[in-house]
Amino acid sequence: MKSPLKDKSYIFAVEIVRLIQDIQIQKREFVISKQLLRSGTSIGALIREGEFAQSNLDFINKFSISLKEANETKYWLELLKDTDYIDNDRYIYYDDLVNELISMLVVSIKTMKQKLNK
Repeated sequence: MKSPLKDKSYIFAVEIVRLIQDIQIQKREFVISKQLLRSGTSIGALIREGEFAQSNLDFINKFSISLKEANETKYWLELLKDTDYIDNDRYIYYDDLVNELISMLVVSIKTMKQKLNK
């Protein structure tokens, strides 16, 4: 099934992996970047899990956890920026991507909740 959210979350995960590779090679930072790698790639993994949810409530749960991971990803990106591991331009690029995912997740969750309430 083709899904813009699924596709964007996968592309974001690839971008995060590349960012982490660069930070670990160039800056020799491993602790924060591992946290970012975990949360940034979890977004798409949870969306994929939601595709085969056992129920609408399970779908909402998976997407809600994905939304939490996206918010956590924002935290790690901010921390990397504020500690000079990534510059402001790079931060803005990744922050824009994750904000788009957050918006799409919020809409998906709201839509499913409305579907449940009918």
